[in-house]
Amino acid sequence: MLFSSLLIGMREGLEAALVVSILVAFLVKTDRRAALRWVWPGVAAAVLLSVAVGAVLTYTTANLTFEHQELVGGLLSIVAVAFVTVMIFWMRTAARHISAELRGKMENALKLGPAAIVLVSFLSVGREGLETSVFFYASVQTARGDTALPLLGFTVGIVLAVALAWLLYRGALRFDLGKFFKVTGVLLVFVAAGVLGYGLHDLQEGAFLPGLSTLAFDASAVVPETSWYGALLKGIFNYSQQTTVLQAIAWVAYVAIVLPLFLRPARDKSATTTTTQPAAARDLKE
Repeated sequence: MLFSSLLIGMREGLEAALVVSILVAFLVKTDRRAALRWVWPGVAAAVLLSVAVGAVLTYTTANLTFEHQELVGGLLSIVAVAFVTVMIFWMRTAARHISAELRGKMENALKLGPAAIVLVSFLSVGREGLETSVFFYASVQTARGDTALPLLGFTVGIVLAVALAWLLYRGALRFDLGKFFKVTGVLLVFVAAGVLGYGLHDLQEGAFLPGLSTLAFDASAVVPETSWYGALLKGIFNYSQQTTVLQAIAWVAYVAIVLPLFLRPARDKSATTTTTQPAAARDLKE
């Protein structure tokens, strides 16, 4: 649980931090530093909204009936999987033009005034924040309501992401962001598959889907969740010692479909350049 939360926090946090770095770099390089004071309120508002959404989802559902908790938890787990899936594919293709897109939006915002700058900053960061909030809720549900480990994992991941983005911005650190996003993308496919299975299990426990007692396997005697290796597997892949047939089919189908699509070679020649040196990283070095 700690690892998967840290991974999500670092991945989403780094994307948000790179977006902020691009906006800041654009204003600094075009000698419009005065507009920076309107960027930070937008970023702060996006962060506060994301934290508020995560808190509301996590703590308000505790008052629901068991069936409704399972329904909300199951559906939001599936929504979180959809967000993560879109995010890894979006970053795979958007990296090649994200810098130009953000610079264009900020250029237009500068013409409209401070409110537009705040809005661009808010929307640029808010999307990553809301994705993180939904996944945080799904992680808490997987941890059976225990917020400590997911909160620790997300916090550490986001702090690491901000530190990495700062070092990249200052030119003190250089690494292949294309490989970083590819490796974390592969890991996230397995994490998302586990969350999908857990979400379906929630819906089965709430009697919204059939098959709760139809198990694909029962490994409680061999790999119990209470053992260190069972806890490790559960923390990384949402391993369940008693997995239903529906969970197993969903896990295998998700990985079998999404992973090959994510790893397939890019079609155009520009993608090769993008894979090894995303535009976001190039922009920060200019």
